[in-house]
This record gives sequence, C-alpha cells and structure tokens, in this order.
Amino acid sequence: MAKKQSMTFEEALQVILENGGDGLLREILEAALQGTLEVEMANHLQAKPYERTDERRGYRNGHKPRILTTAVGDLTLLVPQDRDGTFSTSLFERYQRSDKALVLAIMEMYLKGVSTRKVADITEKLCGKSFSSQQVSKLARELDARIADWRGRPLEGDYPYLIVDARYEKVRQGGRVVSKGILIVLGINERGMREILSVEVADTENSTTWSDLFKRLKKRGLSGVLLVTSDDHEGIKAAVGRHLQGAAWQRCQFHFLRNVLPLATRAQRKIVHSDLRTIFDPPDVDTAWRRINEVLSNWHDLNPAIAERIEEGIEETTAVLSFPGPHRKRIRTTNALERLNQEIRRRTRVARIFPNEASALRLIASLAIEQSEEWETGRQYLDASLLEGWSFEKNEWPFDEPAPDLTLVKKQ
Repeated sequence: MAKKQSMTFEEALQVILENGGDGLLREILEAALQGTLEVEMANHLQAKPYERTDERRGYRNGHKPRILTTAVGDLTLLVPQDRDGTFSTSLFERYQRSDKALVLAIMEMYLKGVSTRKVADITEKLCGKSFSSQQVSKLARELDARIADWRGRPLEGDYPYLIVDARYEKVRQGGRVVSKGILIVLGINERGMREILSVEVADTENSTTWSDLFKRLKKRGLSGVLLVTSDDHEGIKAAVGRHLQGAAWQRCQFHFLRNVLPLATRAQRKIVHSDLRTIFDPPDVDTAWRRINEVLSNWHDLNPAIAERIEEGIEETTAVLSFPGPHRKRIRTTNALERLNQEIRRRTRVARIFPNEASALRLIASLAIEQSEEWETGRQYLDASLLEGWSFEKNEWPFDEPAPDLTLVKKQ
C-alpha cells in the first residue's frame, strides 16, 4: 500500500501554483487564498468580523481588489483593509517575486532570438503573446532595485556560523555560452535563525572571488564568526584564513564521505559508512579520538588507501566537535542550503541558459530572498544561547599529539 504523504497548506498551495490546472482548480485556489487573507486579517486585528473582544487591535475597512498571477491563471482576490492601514500580506510578494524573475529570463531569451518551442509555450502561458523590450526593461529595473537593496543591507548582530556553497549555471556572454559560479553564503545568527547573507555571480570560484565576497560581508557588518562550513575548496579555506581570522573551518562531512566511498569495494562501503558515522557522532571528544585510532588501525590492514584518505581529512571534518553537541548536526554539512539549491535547480531547468549574467543573478537572488524570509519567520534552527560561556579549550581536539604509527599496528 502506498504511503500517504502529508503536507502543510502552504506546501500544497505551492504545488498547485507550480503545476497548474483547469478552471475548477483556479476557482478552488481563489477561494482558498481569499480565506487565507481573511484569516491573516483576523490574526492581525485579534478579532473575527463583528467579534467583540478586549484584545481587538483595530477595525476592518472594506477590501481592495488585487490580481495574483499564477500558473493556473490570474486570480482576483479582495485584500482586507483596516482603518489604520497597518495590515499587509506577504502572499503576493512571496509567490510572485521569483515568478517575475523567471518570466523575465524567458522574455529576454525570446527577445534575443534564442526561443525554443518550450520557451514559447511558457511565455504564452505566463506573459501573453505580446511584450516589448520596454516592458522587459521596466520589469527588470523594478526587480533589480529590490534585489540590490537586499544584497547591500546592513548585517546586525553576530553570525557565529556560516555555511557557504557554490553552484554553476550556463550564461550567454559575448556570443558564447559560459559557466558562471553562483556563490551563496548562509548565516546562522545570534538568535539561532538561518538567513541568506549573500548571493553573487563570479567568473570563477577561487580564493580571490571568495576573499572579495567576505570583504564585502564584513563591510556590511558581518561579525562574530566562529565556524565556516563548506566543501573541500582551497579558495574558500584560504579566504576564511585571511578574512575571518579566529574562525574554524569545517569540511562538509557528506562531501568527505562521498570522497572516501569510491576507494572501497562494494562489500566494504557499508562498513566504511558505519565507521565514519561512529567518528562523526561521538558522545564526547575523547571517545571520537579513540574511535579514530580504531578505524585507522582496522582499515590499514583491510584497505590502506581508505586509511590514508581518512587520516588526511579527519581533522578538517571533525572541527565541529569543538562546538556544543546539539549544534553539530546542523553545522557539520552544507545540507542547510540543500532546499534552496533544489528550488534553484527546478527553476533554472526551465531557463536552461540565461541570456546574461544579470538575469541569472535576478532569478537566483529572488529565490534566495524568498527562502531567507521563510527561514526568518519560521522555527528557530538551533539554540544559540548554548554558545554563551562555552569553553572551547575544554573541547579542543588533541591533534597536536603524535599520530599512531600505523606500520606497527597489527589487527588482533
């Protein structure tokens, strides 16, 4: 029997908006969204229509018609108003900002003569058949201004943890299709909430581009960084050491595991995976150190290449063990960015090749803004108060001790 998958109303709404439907579905969605707006107003005023309560914080003042463009067509909604004009809904901005960026990318592709049948179908559904370069420019300017404000906003308070990642997108440049690096920085702030701090497009991913990015973040107010998590990229490591002095660097454990497994035979892979997990999930630092010695000793006889690879990277992948236990699973990999990357992949598959660098930045930054807003208004990612009074000296790794002489170790 197939397992029934549950989802929240917001998740179901997103599926509907993305996949489209017929007229009936549009009517159902319109009614559901109208109900959502009324609930938002009731929560804002702390009172339902005609309800008398001591907690009431204002009064309704009619409705204002608005059009929400979705994949199922234009929805006519009546946005509730209050007398003081303090009510606002994020519904329109949340579900249309990234859609506008995607539509702009498609329209630009069409204007530049690189339209395919798929692109033509999408523009007809989302944009209509007729649009001009002036319309494209106007929409682009409006979005770019908002994105520029967001990318340059001041950063307040400390960000003890950073998670950085890069992906690559195809962009047309000078008559050629080139690969551009999209550099993304996620910060976990002093309240334990995730926030996208930076999205940049670079010609290449090296120490210079990452150094420039960190310098710009520091000018905006980035401070209090204790740990930076990323994949094994020399440019990131060099930039962290140069511009975030005092911060530790954590190599993503998931990437490290994928780097070790190819050295194992098919029969050995489950054992390697289990052994590394015993190192990555210890109750304390001393236990982890003992497990490292045991794993290295065992694999020296079974597969010396695996032992060597683990020994080379184990210090970098266990820097996280110097931090509070409840934080470790959240900061030991770059998985915190995976949901954003999935959304980026889903959208960029439609555009395929961006018409220019600005178009790529526009779409990906729009998605990052939406994801960041969702995180900031959602649940706390981790309890940052655990860092108060935390003694790093008591949790330091004893890597200054001599490594075991594996040539003398014999499996019992």
